[in-house]
Amino acid sequence: MDSREPSVRRNKDFSGVVVWLEPTRGQATPAPPRTVTIVQKGKRFSPHVVAIPVGATVDFPNFDPIFHNAFSNFAGQPFDTGLYPPASTRQVRFLRPGTVRVFCNIHAAMSAVIVVLETPWFTVTDAAGAFRIDGLPAGDYQLRVWHERASEATLAQLHRRLSLEPAGQTLPPIRISESGYLEIPHRNKYGKDYPPEPSGRTGYPGGRP
Repeated sequence: MDSREPSVRRNKDFSGVVVWLEPTRGQATPAPPRTVTIVQKGKRFSPHVVAIPVGATVDFPNFDPIFHNAFSNFAGQPFDTGLYPPASTRQVRFLRPGTVRVFCNIHAAMSAVIVVLETPWFTVTDAAGAFRIDGLPAGDYQLRVWHERASEATLAQLHRRLSLEPAGQTLPPIRISESGYLEIPHRNKYGKDYPPEPSGRTGYPGGRP
C-alpha cells in the first residue's frame, strides 16, 4: 500500500495484499486439495483476507457465544451457510476462480474476502507488507496483485511479466494507492437493510423478513 495514505500511516498495517504468479506458457500445476480456516470470534472474521486455490475448502467455525450466518451474494461463488450456533462450524468448497466477499447476515460490520486462484503460486502480505512465494520453477510468469481498497485500474498498472531464474528473484517494492476508495454499505442476504442487531444472548429470534 502507499505509505502516504492516511489510513496506512495511522494503522501501519500493510497486510491483506494478495500476490500471485501465472505461467505465461502452459497451465499451472493444480494445487493439492486443502482446507483453510476463517474464524468467527468477537464478531469478526479472522483472517480478513485469505487466498486459496480452486477446489479448496474454507471452514467457518463459530467461536462466539452467539449465532452467525456467513454468506456471499457477490461474484466468485455465492453461498449461504445458514444460521448456526456457537461451538459449531460450516464448510464451503470453492470451485471456480474469483473474488468472494463474505458477510454475516446478522452482524453488518463483519466482513472477509476470499480470493480463489487458478495457480498454486500465491501468498498474502504480512503486516510489514512482505511476501514470499516458494517452489516456483524457473520460467516466465505474469505477476498479479489484488487489494481490497484499490481500484481495478490501479491494480492493472501493477501487473507485470517476470522471468524467474532457478536461484529466485527479489522484487522491488510494489506501491498500491488507496486514494479514491469508498466503502459502500452492503445489504443482508435477502437484499434488505440490516435490522438492529439482536442482543448478545446465545439465542437468535431472527428469520427471513
